[in-house]
Amino acid sequence: MHLRVTKEPQEITPLGDFMADSMKDTGILVLGHGSRLQYNKELIESMASMIRDVHPGPVRTAYLNMNEPDIKAGLQSFSGTKIKKIVALPVFLASGVHVSKDIPRELGMNGTKKAVLSQDGEKIDILLAEPLGADECIANLAYRRFIACCEHVQG
Repeated sequence: MHLRVTKEPQEITPLGDFMADSMKDTGILVLGHGSRLQYNKELIESMASMIRDVHPGPVRTAYLNMNEPDIKAGLQSFSGTKIKKIVALPVFLASGVHVSKDIPRELGMNGTKKAVLSQDGEKIDILLAEPLGADECIANLAYRRFIACCEHVQG
C-alpha cells in the first residue's frame, strides 16, 4: 500500500442537506487531555472551531484534566440548546486508559459507550466516539511532518 501524500491539509467535508438536517439536534463535545501548556488547549479549541464550521449543531470543548471546562461542565454547556444527543469526541490517537476508562466514567457510562443525561427537563443521550486511531489522513499528516523536517534540515 502506498500512501498518497498531499502538500496541503484536506478540508473537512460538509454534510449533505439531508444529513445536516438530521444532525442539528446533535451536539459534539470535543475532548482533550488537558495540559499546563496553553498551546494544547488552543489546539483543541482550534479543532473544535474547524468542526463547528461544518457541523449544524452546537460544538463545545472539555478536558479530562488540568484545563477548564472539565467534562461535567462541558456537558452542562449544552443547556438551552434543545439537543437530543451529545457525541463525546476524544481527540486522542488510541484507546488507552483515558479513552477506555477515565472518559466513560466522567460521562457517567457504566461499561458501555452510551449514557443518558437529564438536562432542561429532557433526557439527552450521550455517546462516546472512537479515538482517532490509525487512519490514512493521520498517516498523511505524519508523513508531511517528516517531509517538512527533512526540508528544514536540508534548507
